[in-house]
Parts: sequence; structure tokens; C-alpha cells
Amino acid sequence: QVQLVESGGGLVQAGGSLRLSCAASALIFSIKTMGWYRQAPGKQRELVAAITRDGSENYADSVKGRFTISRDLAKITVNLQMNSLKAEDTAVYYCVIRSWSGDFWGQGTQVTVSS
Repeated sequence: QVQLVESGGGLVQAGGSLRLSCAASALIFSIKTMGWYRQAPGKQRELVAAITRDGSENYADSVKGRFTISRDLAKITVNLQMNSLKAEDTAVYYCVIRSWSGDFWGQGTQVTVSS
């Protein structure tokens, strides 16, 4: 059973930076996209950023220019560099890898931005 292990969350002041990382515990074949979602208390889970197998990136409007997604297909890792963090970025962040054999989700990592 493939597991996605996330790291890098924590508490940071507004304007600061964090880097989230996500690594798969085993091989995942036929990857389509890799990405990050987040869910704040009382809100629905929303897409933050995604990157396709060919490297095309997609960002939520609220994070454009501040967040950068990157991935390594050989190592099956996906990262999210978050700069200029705002209080409204506070949420649990989940990585996801979508493949032709199914979707794999991480357990979530808490990001808290203090204003």
C-alpha cells in the first residue's frame, strides 16, 4: 500500500516562508498529476497548486506569485515552496498524487500563520 509522507508544516509569522515536502513510500506508475490541497476550519478542501507529468503548473488565484510547486518524478516527491505567507493561508495541507491506478493522499500537515 503506497503512503504519502508529508513534512515541513509548522507555525510561522505572516510574511514568512515554509517549504512542504511529500514523498511516496513506494513506486507509483503512470502518474498524471501531483499537487497540494488545503482545508481550513469550517471550509471545503481546495486546490492550492498542481503540476502535471509534463510540468504544467496550476495555482489557486489566492497563492499565485507566492507559492511554487515542484516535483521529481524519479523520486516521486512533490514540494510546495510558500513565501509571503498570510494568516488566511492557515490550514491543513494535503499532498495528492493522481495516477491511472488511483489517487493517493497524504495524511495532512498543519500550517499556521500568525498575524
